Amino acid sequence: MKNIVVIGAGTMGNGIAHTFAQSSFTVNLVDVKQENLDKALKTITTNLDRIIAKGNLTEEEKAQTLGNIKTFTDIKDAAPTADLIVEAATENLDLKLRIFAQMDELAPENCILATNTSSISITQIAAATKRPEKVIGMHFMNPVPIMKLVEIIKGYSTSKDTFDTIFEMSKKLGKVPVEVNDYPGFVANRILMPMINEAIETLYNGVAGVEEIDTVMKLGMAHPMGPLQLADFIGLDVCLAILNVMYDGFKNPKYAPNPLLVNMVMAGKKGVKSGEGFYDYSESKKAEKVSKMFLK
Repeated sequence: MKNIVVIGAGTMGNGIAHTFAQSSFTVNLVDVKQENLDKALKTITTNLDRIIAKGNLTEEEKAQTLGNIKTFTDIKDAAPTADLIVEAATENLDLKLRIFAQMDELAPENCILATNTSSISITQIAAATKRPEKVIGMHFMNPVPIMKLVEIIKGYSTSKDTFDTIFEMSKKLGKVPVEVNDYPGFVANRILMPMINEAIETLYNGVAGVEEIDTVMKLGMAHPMGPLQLADFIGLDVCLAILNVMYDGFKNPKYAPNPLLVNMVMAGKKGVKSGEGFYDYSESKKAEKVSKMFLK
């Protein structure tokens, strides 16, 4: 297993590509837009520079990592020699089914097809292929180069050989793989998303404000980041999609997304990615913070 294809150059995709490339794998990074690929390479370069600044990487290793990554706008050009393809597209079932059908058609017979889905059924995704025994979930955490956890999710037909191969490969990436069965939300988001949803419910009911809720969870529960700020970083649209998957999968009202979350996403307030969510990430706010620092 040497040649890796990553589908999607967004936050998760570029992080996955970075992680494989830094571990000496050859990576073909695919996205439909060249501008997304250019942005991904810029992000990877910036993140490598941060690692260098901390003394954990050399300039030579940075050059080798970047040299291990090639970019493509057409999966047809990237897939023919793949040993593993990791899909990291938007959390949308129809899109993932189309991508997996295409990957199945283009990838070599022995290629393993993995998805970074954070909630969607691996069994359902595998059904779009003729190789369900070679389909598996690799749910990385964000930011991928830093976070150690990878949920390894077996679909109904995932073979032991496929599972063992991906489990051991995850260790080679410096990650800690955890075996998880195929239920909506898996483990991480089945626990995390109801907590975020309850934090939104608490805000919606006027119990406390945004910063107050996050402060309670940080200082009282020792969370490194409050649930509302974390939701902003994940993306409120992603949180909504995951909650909808769990609500549809379990038919349990406790997973129903709060109306405030639904309305914020419809209004385009998706968190960091849009410049505003529960917090304001606009340039004007950044300038305001800098001014306050100089005035002190």
